[in-house]
Amino acid sequence: MFTWLDKPMSGMTFLNMALGAVIVLGFILGVVTYTIYFERKVIGWMQWRIGPNRVGPLGLFQTIADVLKLLIKEDIVPAKADRTMFLIAPIIAFFPSFMVLAVIPFSATHIFTAASNVGVIYYIALSALTIIGVVLGGWASNNKYALIGGMRSAAQMISYEVPLAMSLLAVVLMSGSMNLVEIVEAQKNFPYVWYIVPQFFGFIIFIISATAELNRTPFDLPEAESELVAGYFTEYSGFRFAFYMLAEYVYVFAMSALATTMYFGGWEGPFLPGWLWFAIKVSAFIFFFFWVRATMPRIRTDQLLSFSWKVLIPLALLNLVATAVVMTLV
Repeated sequence: MFTWLDKPMSGMTFLNMALGAVIVLGFILGVVTYTIYFERKVIGWMQWRIGPNRVGPLGLFQTIADVLKLLIKEDIVPAKADRTMFLIAPIIAFFPSFMVLAVIPFSATHIFTAASNVGVIYYIALSALTIIGVVLGGWASNNKYALIGGMRSAAQMISYEVPLAMSLLAVVLMSGSMNLVEIVEAQKNFPYVWYIVPQFFGFIIFIISATAELNRTPFDLPEAESELVAGYFTEYSGFRFAFYMLAEYVYVFAMSALATTMYFGGWEGPFLPGWLWFAIKVSAFIFFFFWVRATMPRIRTDQLLSFSWKVLIPLALLNLVATAVVMTLV
């Protein structure tokens, strides 16, 4: 659907694209800022604590103060680290997290985003690049805790990428498209229900795999504080540490947006504007990830990988084959 590829790009087209990217980046930075605040508040309430309440009214400026602190802290590079790789690894980890948002339709008009015919593949391929930044950061730090965290993250993210992709392909089979806008439209035309109903089994596989992909509790093995200090970013400080944290929370938003689009009808809903329905559904998914973090214990690494290869992948393959058979017959 990229019609502008058929002709040379004009200066105005490029300016509009750049402006749209800046607007989306600013919006995402604001969302991430208050997503972190919301997480700290929610977990505080669940653990019978108050949470941030000092900086600004109700603590609303606490995350902003934390970001400013990170930006002015000294950027330390360990003496025996691979300096070049150490410096660029956080950037490699962050950029894919922002780029995947290019195909997420926030509303029916999908303003500032692209209605790509390969949106699902684009998301999966770009998100996989973050693994490179994580492994590079752990290896280049020349720190045993960082290296172990990087290796754990690579094993975990690669293992759970497979069932995640399979669960999404089942939705692609039902909709007949990899265009995320068309997938939302297909759910509107599906008899009375979103894809969460016929693909409930696939959704369970997706949400478990997504939690592992995000390195969230109970799958936060790559940065297990009690074992690895801070995992793959143990040696990072200042704004490079902030890049890793920013990538993590941008992916929380992006994965929630993907789940909303694929299984819950995207912007579809009665009475309210489409963008508001989208925001409500995404917020519910974000709350779910925080809720799980506050309630679930961390599992062991061997349990994590065994569960993916011996349980989730066979179930995802079974769900994919069953969906293909049903769609062929019906």
